[in-house]
Amino acid sequence: MVDTGGLPGPLAGLQPLLDHYGYAALALLVALDNMLVPVPGQTLLIVAAVYAGTGRMNIFAVTAVGCIAAIAGAEIAYVLGRREGTRLITRFGRCVRLTHERYAKAEDFYRRGGAKVVVVARFIDVLRQTNGLLAGSNEMPHRRFTLWNAVGAAAWVAAWTALGYTAGTDIGPLYRQALRYQLVLLAAALLAIVCLVLRTWWRARRRARKES
Repeated sequence: MVDTGGLPGPLAGLQPLLDHYGYAALALLVALDNMLVPVPGQTLLIVAAVYAGTGRMNIFAVTAVGCIAAIAGAEIAYVLGRREGTRLITRFGRCVRLTHERYAKAEDFYRRGGAKVVVVARFIDVLRQTNGLLAGSNEMPHRRFTLWNAVGAAAWVAAWTALGYTAGTDIGPLYRQALRYQLVLLAAALLAIVCLVLRTWWRARRRARKES
C-alpha cells in the first residue's frame, strides 16, 4: 500500500480503485471524464502519477493509458455530437451543468475558437466533459478535431502526470493550488463566451439598423 498521508481527501479516496483495478480503472474513468460523464478521471490520473512516483505504477504506462483513454473518450463524444448532439444536450446536458443557455454560448465559442477551444477545454471542468460533443454538434471537421483532440489530451495528461509524479505524496498543497487556477480558467472561459455573444449581438444590431 502506498503511503498517502500527505494526500488531500479527494485524492486519497480514489486509492482503492487503483489498488484493486489498476490501469483498467484509470482507462475507464479518464475515458468517461472526457465523454460527457462527470467522474473523477482527472483526479485518478493524478493519483496514478503519485503511485508511479513511489514505484507502484509505471509512469510511461500511466501516461500512455491516460492519453489513449482521453483521446478515445472525446472521439466517442464527437461522433455522438455529430449524430445526436441536440437531443443529448436536451436530455442529459444538466447532468454536467450544460444548460440550454450555456450550450448556445458554447456553440458560438466553438465556431469562433475552433482548435484553440479543443485544446484548452481539457483543462476546464464542464468543457472537458462536453468538448467532443460540442465540436461534433457544431460540425467541426473530423480530421481537424482528431488532431487537436490528440494535442489537447497529450498536454492535459502530461501536465497532471508531471505534477503527481514529481510532487509525490507532498502533492496536497499543489493540488489545491491547481484547482484554484482551474476555477480561474473556467471563469475566464465563461467571460470570453459572454463577450463573444455580446459582440455578435451588437454586430447583428448594427447591421439591422443599417438595413432599416
